[in-house]
Amino acid sequence: MLTLHADSRGRALAVEGEWIADAGDVADLGAAHPRARVRKWPGILTPGLLSPYGTELLEEAYHPDPREADELGTEPLTGDALAALGLDDARWGGSARRAVQRMLAHGTVAAACEPMRNRAVKDAVRRSGLGVVGRLGRPGGVPALDPFAAGQPVDFLPPRERGSAARFAVFDVRDEAELAERGAGTCVATVLGGRLVYRRR
Repeated sequence: MLTLHADSRGRALAVEGEWIADAGDVADLGAAHPRARVRKWPGILTPGLLSPYGTELLEEAYHPDPREADELGTEPLTGDALAALGLDDARWGGSARRAVQRMLAHGTVAAACEPMRNRAVKDAVRRSGLGVVGRLGRPGGVPALDPFAAGQPVDFLPPRERGSAARFAVFDVRDEAELAERGAGTCVATVLGGRLVYRRR
């Protein structure tokens, strides 16, 4: 079924399966696709964020299970605290799934990773649909789930257009300037492969 995702500025994407079938003004797309299901979102549609910190967030940090919060807290563990855990594959896989969900909640649709060394992490990321791209060297700034909090320029995927992969995010802000000011915690929806994989409640 074809779905129109429309933002508060009147911009829209027509999604069919895993692909963008059309892009443009919501009134024009609605007229061109009268049988489409329409999802109206507050804020702005964007191509989605590319996190430069895929390796740091997925393979160099442990994201505690909520059931471990009393013992380990809720923030990612790194360095000596990570080494002391002695994680097995099951815990690494669980950590990666939680990390991906937290990234999706910040509008991240792809992450830059060196070739992944941890098979459990690699499998979890592959199943999630999160995009993975290579990178040259280590990024600057402070690794953060919110790329706007890292102290570095923020990268988006290329603009979504007809025939491109249905991979985008929606942020509850007026424009890109407000998004840069308030950060990716304003994400209300993230779509990967045409599927709504995150929706703020």
